[in-house]
Amino acid sequence: MQIEILDDAEEDIKQGIDFYEAQSKGLGSYFLSAILTDIESLNIYAGIHIQINGFYRLLSKRFPFSIYYKIKDNIVYAVLECRSKPSWINLNLTNR
Repeated sequence: MQIEILDDAEEDIKQGIDFYEAQSKGLGSYFLSAILTDIESLNIYAGIHIQINGFYRLLSKRFPFSIYYKIKDNIVYAVLECRSKPSWINLNLTNR
């Protein structure tokens, strides 16, 4: 199964990379690798995660981020930090 990552989700990932790279050199690359591994796991586990606002939510295994996707079209819509306010997350998902 081919999983598409929308531009908005790619921007979310880029912001995460920039944040972690500013914390420690090389941590941004590790973050990217971890998130892409989590997304790749959807080839096996898509559809088993909790649904929130019409999206499935996969929690990243190594970082406090959630990956929001839909299985009917195999698209990742958002990669958002779990420590954000729930109202901000809901608003962000509504706009996607």
